[in-house]
Amino acid sequence: MMVSQAVLQKYEMVVGLEVHVELKTKTKIFCRCPTEFGAEPNTQCCPICLGMPGTLPVLNRQVVNFAVKAGLATNCEIALTTKQYRKHYFYPDLPKAYQISQYDLPLCEHGYLDIETEKGAKRIGITRIHIEEDAGKLVHVEGKGTMIDLNRGGMPLIEIVSEPDIHSAEEAKAYLQKLRAVIMYIGVSDCKMNQGSFRCDVNISVRQKGEKGLGVRSEIKNINSFQFVVKAIEYEFVRHVEAIEAGEKLIQETRRFDQSSGKTFSMRSKENATDYCYSPDPDLPVIEISDEMRNTLKAEIPALPDQRKQRYMEEYGLTAYAAEQLTIQREIADYFEKAAAQTSYPTLVANMILSDVARLLPPDETDIPIDPAHFAAIAQMSGDGRINSGTCRKLVQALWENDTDPESLVREKGLEQISDTDVLTAFANEVISEQQKSVADYRAGKAAAFQVLVGQVMKKTSGRGNPVKIKEILADLLK
Repeated sequence: MMVSQAVLQKYEMVVGLEVHVELKTKTKIFCRCPTEFGAEPNTQCCPICLGMPGTLPVLNRQVVNFAVKAGLATNCEIALTTKQYRKHYFYPDLPKAYQISQYDLPLCEHGYLDIETEKGAKRIGITRIHIEEDAGKLVHVEGKGTMIDLNRGGMPLIEIVSEPDIHSAEEAKAYLQKLRAVIMYIGVSDCKMNQGSFRCDVNISVRQKGEKGLGVRSEIKNINSFQFVVKAIEYEFVRHVEAIEAGEKLIQETRRFDQSSGKTFSMRSKENATDYCYSPDPDLPVIEISDEMRNTLKAEIPALPDQRKQRYMEEYGLTAYAAEQLTIQREIADYFEKAAAQTSYPTLVANMILSDVARLLPPDETDIPIDPAHFAAIAQMSGDGRINSGTCRKLVQALWENDTDPESLVREKGLEQISDTDVLTAFANEVISEQQKSVADYRAGKAAAFQVLVGQVMKKTSGRGNPVKIKEILADLLK
């Protein structure tokens, strides 16, 4: 069944996100095995993370420190005492048949993050942040079967669970980008999504607008791309609405997202907390957090995205949305500040990053291959009126492929903007003579015809004409 946009408008999605963040410690959460990514399979394991009988886990203190920092940075309350539980379930990549996690006493809870979307600001609640160990990894080899790599088993994680405050794919993406930025600013994870250091489970249900209750929930597991989170949410929303409209019964289930088709597929019915038979881990003592420890960790937290965002709005006059987009990736914000410091036009630098750079950067990447000084020089020439917006865009593209001094490139290629009134007037008169139909259309009140004439003058200047002056000259001539 296919539903129309009008039918979709009757419903709203309710989304909560569970984000797993791999912490940047040198050793695993309960043993001394290293945590480097990319090692040969099963070479970073020991009897503890292999779940051998008689072994005893010892909690890595840095894991607790990093988790508390994440809680403080996301406005959470930090527990004075907390403990760890065994979460029981059988799966081939979990040798102990239980995962050490937390249950009713999380380390951090009742936090929030503020996000900006094109529709404005919104606060997303954070239910809890708790520490846990990662499971191993199943490696599926076509024609050979499934193998198990336990290097990842015992890697330290924090799980960050949001409130179901998200009602669009755009809000979900904005929340994830903001959360990733905060985690990277405080330095507790590299958040490399392609390596699984920052991955997300999406919980989504659908209800008619105006209703207060929640619909039947689906959980989509282990998505490691903002783009795929958006696609998974949008697909699942339509799937739920189609089922509701057709009178079908939805079931609570766990699903996976297929990147190639953009669809989700059922994996299993969704477990509840009671299915895991949580029990306190008898081998691990209670975790106590002192005021001194909390204050020390709080003092180590640098300026966070919201603080940078406020400064950009005050210093550069950027909109809240533009400042948010610049600060959600620390590398981009660092780059902006380096370039902005070397030009009289920092706002132009911001606009170029949010338009030209955003167009050229691959999804989830942050590496800009242009020297900040060269980027600033392009903004300076544009702001001074030496090049127009089209040439500015072409220069960014050219330097992206081969970084060089843009001043020299402009001189060599003769790309400076033409602002001479006599030259532009001559071109404008030629266009008026050649484009009599567009002239007649314009004088008959068709505003679009004016843009056609402007485009023709720009064409005669090989794209180098000053568009502001061209419009002024044409307007005068057409009177």
